[in-house]
Amino acid sequence: MASNRDRDDALAFTNPSSSSSPILASDPHDSFLSDTPSLIGSASGSFQSEGLLSETISDAEFGFSRPDFGTSRLAGTVDFYQRHVFLCYKNPQVWPPRIEASEFDRLPRLLSAAVMARKADMKKETRLTICEGHDGTETSNGDVLIFPDMIRYRRLTHFDVDTFVEEVLVKDVEWLPGTPETLKGAYVFVCSHMSRDRHCGVCGPALVSRFKGEIELHGLQSTVSVSPCSHIGGHKYAGNIIIFRSNLNGEVTGHWYGYVTPEDVPALLEQHVVKGDIVDRLWRGQMGLSEEEQKKSQELRLQLNGEINVEQKTEELAQTHQSETLTADCRSQVEVMACCQEKGKSNCCQNRVLEEKLHSLDANVAAKATTQKRSSKKLNFRMNSGKGASTRKVCAMPTWFESWEREDTYAALTVVCAAASVAIAFSCYKQLR
Repeated sequence: MASNRDRDDALAFTNPSSSSSPILASDPHDSFLSDTPSLIGSASGSFQSEGLLSETISDAEFGFSRPDFGTSRLAGTVDFYQRHVFLCYKNPQVWPPRIEASEFDRLPRLLSAAVMARKADMKKETRLTICEGHDGTETSNGDVLIFPDMIRYRRLTHFDVDTFVEEVLVKDVEWLPGTPETLKGAYVFVCSHMSRDRHCGVCGPALVSRFKGEIELHGLQSTVSVSPCSHIGGHKYAGNIIIFRSNLNGEVTGHWYGYVTPEDVPALLEQHVVKGDIVDRLWRGQMGLSEEEQKKSQELRLQLNGEINVEQKTEELAQTHQSETLTADCRSQVEVMACCQEKGKSNCCQNRVLEEKLHSLDANVAAKATTQKRSSKKLNFRMNSGKGASTRKVCAMPTWFESWEREDTYAALTVVCAAASVAIAFSCYKQLR
């Protein structure tokens, strides 16, 4: 199990007036980057020094080229939870480090406080995250997306927070003032909370841009939605993304990925979003599974994939072994004989014992030769002269196939000649009469 110190807090919504635990149990030992708030220009979280940020924060230090990128194991780094609530609110450029406690952002502050206050009464372990408050060209501040329910409630206001939490998150019924809309397709959320963590602030926007470009390139605008979101935990694994989609059984799952680069976006779209196949090399975990269950789930997938590979490699090795066995089997039947050299002429001598042994190979050798798809119907065995090859001339030994073919040819010629002689004799006999 990954150490708790290997992960920092998710967006832990704490009550500003209370020291009680956040909605989702996170590691109290982890701390946020202490130097990040110094870059925030105002209490509301707007960046007064955005130019300074772009100059001082580099990819080599916090982005995809940082030294620790890809150095930690990912599987099992997602805390257990069963429901994910996203509040659409403004955009990452104006989010303060702790938007859930911001005095100037009343809606997320009141919603987080209400959720925390009713946490013990909820049937499902709930996580709350902020996402960008835009839906295409239409502003959607106050919209609430709920997964795995795949529903959207429009225009939540700070006046409705308590009733919303009571009806929807505690009682699991519809919120009467609003009408739930069914969400369709896949939803991708990319952690881009610069004021909370520089890693996500550098990696997130690049990933959002690449996702939007690939989605448009492949014409997936109507089926795939991508949005930047606030800190989801695990800044060391940035870029961090979450993908919600239904599987083959119609069950909606939320899968987390880490160490994602822009080059990984096409694979995630093609394999996970379109086909539903998990990309294990980037997989952090899944909503609804404990950390241990996440690890076991990945181990099972890798084991199944490994067994397929092992079977393929075993088959290849078996074919290679069969070929080597065939060669050794044939060579074992050949008696190496020296060639005689007399007065500049070389003659090869054939042993009668060799012919008898070669005849015993008929069916077996022919079958193995067919299996190996040899292009020739003849098996040409060559003598192996060993270490003394430099002083002896190696000659090809004719096989019983070759001998049979020559004898058959001679016999055929003899028959043809005999027939021709008979025909000529008969013709002469008729002329004499």
